[in-house]
Amino acid sequence: MSVGGFLIDTHILLWDMTGSERLQNHHKDILESNSRLFISTASIWEIAIKASIRKLPMPDDLLAQIYSSNINVLPISPEHALEVSHLPHHHRDPFDRMLVVQAQMQNLTIMTMDKNIRLYDVNTI
Repeated sequence: MSVGGFLIDTHILLWDMTGSERLQNHHKDILESNSRLFISTASIWEIAIKASIRKLPMPDDLLAQIYSSNINVLPISPEHALEVSHLPHHHRDPFDRMLVVQAQMQNLTIMTMDKNIRLYDVNTI
């Protein structure tokens, strides 16, 4: 299945929502463009887990912000879940490994600042 577009890594989404200065200009340009944008269900799950253990803040209206934006939610399919088993272990974070698989299978470029993701055979920006 070929979708095309950009898969937003969790930190990029949160930086955008909070207006963080850490968000790079080229990421801002893409987020403000007419490009096809996706956020993985894995990222929403990651935010919820990390918010529950007070590792990061979660906006009260996280889903409302996503749904009211031009960002599409990318579900995790059984095929995505199984494909993770074929990835080399460049990255131990299960959420990021899922993003890699989803980007590979859906023909997406991952918007990230995570150097470990760049070790995979996946397009990043």
